[in-house]
This record gives sequence, structure tokens and C-alpha cells, in this order.
Amino acid sequence: MNVTVLFFAGLREALGSGRESLPLPPGVATVAGLRDFLAARGEPWSALAGTKNLRVAVNQQMVGFDAAIKDGDEVAFFPPVTGG
Repeated sequence: MNVTVLFFAGLREALGSGRESLPLPPGVATVAGLRDFLAARGEPWSALAGTKNLRVAVNQQMVGFDAAIKDGDEVAFFPPVTGG
């Protein structure tokens, strides 16, 4: 299964990339599984697991971490953002 992952705001800066297309190993079938798979890469990826209030969208629809992902999906991670 292949997905496109998008990173926004501080995550994009921390990871040095705003987009990545990657194949997923068998068993990664939810947003939480994808987050854990990416975080297991080590620094700086582990920031995904430690970011509180992380939001996620699958195919431009906000979802929870228990949402299923399938081949060809676009998954976007949004860290908390402050503004003023």
C-alpha cells in the first residue's frame, strides 16, 4: 500500500519536508499505525508521537487516529498552531 503524507507548520520545519510518498508495511492500516510507523524512524520523526493535540486529515477530511487508510490515500498531519 502506498500513501502520500503531508506535514504542515512546525512539523514541516522539524522534518525538513512537507510531503512524502511512501509504501507502508503490512499491518499499517490506520492513521495511528502510520503515525507510529513514521515515529519509529527516530529523530526528528519521533516528534509525531510526542506532539499533543496533533490533528490529521485523510483525503482532506478531518478524522481521528482510529481512521482506516487505504492505498492511494493522502494523509495530512497538523500540529497545534498559534497565531495572533
